[in-house]
Amino acid sequence: MAIPNELPRIGAPVRRWARTQKQEYTQGEPRPLGADLGAMGVYVGLVGAAAAAIRVSGRELPTRIPLGDVALLTIATFRLARRIAKDPVTAPVRAPFTSYQGTSGEAEVAEEVREHGGVKHAIGELLTCPFCLAQWVGTGFVLGYVTAPRATRLAALTMTMVAGSDVLQFVYDAIQNGALDPDRGADS
Repeated sequence: MAIPNELPRIGAPVRRWARTQKQEYTQGEPRPLGADLGAMGVYVGLVGAAAAAIRVSGRELPTRIPLGDVALLTIATFRLARRIAKDPVTAPVRAPFTSYQGTSGEAEVAEEVREHGGVKHAIGELLTCPFCLAQWVGTGFVLGYVTAPRATRLAALTMTMVAGSDVLQFVYDAIQNGALDPDRGADS
């Protein structure tokens, strides 16, 4: 019995089961489940390859990460994921997968995924979702922290400073618009 000859026989019920699951899940909506599964596979593959490279290099994993570094990397992950997903300047990265719908907040754009179903849909959803991107960005920061902690801290510091600046911009704007005015909101 040759294994290649058995693959179609074994694969057919698996494909039928997968189609049934997709139909029941999507209820007729175009959802890129296969492409999403592919994206998960890419993520797992990249993390596995990075972990193997770290192991082969003989680098030691940190036994603990100082709370300050955790905060630095967390804020940087938030800011970079949001920058990739929502910033007008990064629109050219998203453009092949999305269409511009307008603005969605201070210095942010609203976009919709252009194609429904398939790989371009899955990539478009990933690139427009700061929550989704945070997993990838955070993993990149952690891998960088393990392999080049000083450079990673410096890059994370930059994004953390940008996040802090964003907060100050909002505070300044609120003050300029009367947020500290004691008569604001008072009944006439």
